[in-house]
Amino acid sequence: MSTAPRPGVVPFTERTPRVAAARALSRRVGRQRAGRFLAEGAQAVREALTWPGEVHELFVTEAFADRDTELRGLAADRGVPVSPVTDRAMAGLSDTVTPQGVVAVCSLVDVPLAEALSGAPRLVAVLVGVADPGNAGTVVRVADAAGADAVVLAGDAVDPHNGKCVRASTGSVFHLPIARAPVDDVLAACRAAGLCLVAADGYAEDELTPATDTGPTAWLFGSEAHGLPDEVKSAADVSLRVPLYGKAESLNLATAATICLYASAWARRASH
Repeated sequence: MSTAPRPGVVPFTERTPRVAAARALSRRVGRQRAGRFLAEGAQAVREALTWPGEVHELFVTEAFADRDTELRGLAADRGVPVSPVTDRAMAGLSDTVTPQGVVAVCSLVDVPLAEALSGAPRLVAVLVGVADPGNAGTVVRVADAAGADAVVLAGDAVDPHNGKCVRASTGSVFHLPIARAPVDDVLAACRAAGLCLVAADGYAEDELTPATDTGPTAWLFGSEAHGLPDEVKSAADVSLRVPLYGKAESLNLATAATICLYASAWARRASH
């Protein structure tokens, strides 16, 4: 099968069975049934093609194929077929207002909880009931940047393969293990892995400071609207708040997670 659009090849339309099957992956139930998801945009597709998992196919518009040779070259190196599609077909595969013109069909990235926490992890981000895909994807990106060993979505959290989540991660979903499990299972597994459970709580008595070092840490982050459930805060070993020195009422989830994860990353490196 060719790995680049060929001159004279008629692009797939929205009615082409392969396009219709890929379009079903925009819904959670479709992803679960197929075991695949869509990565949209040049950055996400580039990271997908360098990921040791599976990329099954690229769909590209004629305009994208004309201006981009790098991704088609990466696809060719990995034997990934590149299929031309009409602009209308691409619009059906995209959930953005202005599609970039490239979508990859990928195997799901999440792994079993035990696998994500194997190998003596030192830093893990746990998102408890975080339903907003933009927030979840941004925290995955931050965790990747901070050198975290894994991200775990606990309880009724967003699907990490949601299109907005994948885009917000800017490809980081392909860089570190991501797991999903019930909250109690996640807390127990983190403890068994030797991690200190640290709740990020804006109302905690104790502040996070540059001197804070909790050793191997699983940071627990709640939803932006409701924070962590009381039972999760009670189960944590420590609860810490990010101090607010100015007049801001609070920090959003991604900003707070950045500060917390980097505090642990700096402490880890300072101790070596």
